Amino acid sequence: MEPLLNPQWAKLIQMQHPEKLLSFARHLDDKLLAAIYGMDLETYLNIKGQMIRQVKEAAEQLLEQPDFADRVDRLPFKAGETVIGIGESTTDDLLSWFEILRHLLKLQRPQDEIRLINEGISGNTSSQILGRFSGIVAKNPNWFLCMIGSNDVLRFGPESAKTLVSLEEIEKNLNEIRRIAAARTKAQWVWITPPTFDEERIAAFPHFQMGQLSWRNEDIITVGEMIRSMPDHVVDTQAGFGQPELAKFIGVDGLHPTIVGQKAIVRWLVESLTGGAEK
Repeated sequence: MEPLLNPQWAKLIQMQHPEKLLSFARHLDDKLLAAIYGMDLETYLNIKGQMIRQVKEAAEQLLEQPDFADRVDRLPFKAGETVIGIGESTTDDLLSWFEILRHLLKLQRPQDEIRLINEGISGNTSSQILGRFSGIVAKNPNWFLCMIGSNDVLRFGPESAKTLVSLEEIEKNLNEIRRIAAARTKAQWVWITPPTFDEERIAAFPHFQMGQLSWRNEDIITVGEMIRSMPDHVVDTQAGFGQPELAKFIGVDGLHPTIVGQKAIVRWLVESLTGGAEK
């Protein structure tokens, strides 16, 4: 039996990846990363290893379903292609839908050697993603899988009158990111709507109370409407994250999906790219 994880250290390693924040520091070794997190190398490797095993097990569980395994075989990613995931903490998460997708392809289609690059960075807004998008495009992807918007609609302070990024600016950012991708690559584009929230859990979560942080479903649903209006392929998570599924799909903070929620996102993605869910 594996030892219990220190919850604070586990959350740091799961959600915060300093090597991504500095483009020139992408090759930090494990010893240095452990020191940045404030722990010894053995502890860091143990926590990270447990998360890698957990996300692999999630992929294995999905592949136990013959129909789903067949769909993974039929995903339109070709051998040798590069797939980039763009997003925030929901993507950056070591237990994210994108990391589950990585293991699905590695387990089911190892011979295809499809390259997955996780360009999610926790806390990023659409404005920050736009600011670093030229560097992402330079990696010559064949596919973009993009889920952004949750950090844009963060609100600060009591009875906040505005979102961190205005809804008008979010729409402009989405369109500009997509325009740059079309101008500089021939990559296929897939939008994934950011999930809805559990506002009661958010309001009760101590860290959000301390920082006077809040999120509203009305805001993220508006972002979802922007994305659903795009001409590209759209995977819509928002209906699926509604009641009664919300309780098991969203974690104790009311904001971040559980691994059950992440498995649901990757299942909808695979289904959507292979003809849709069976009736």
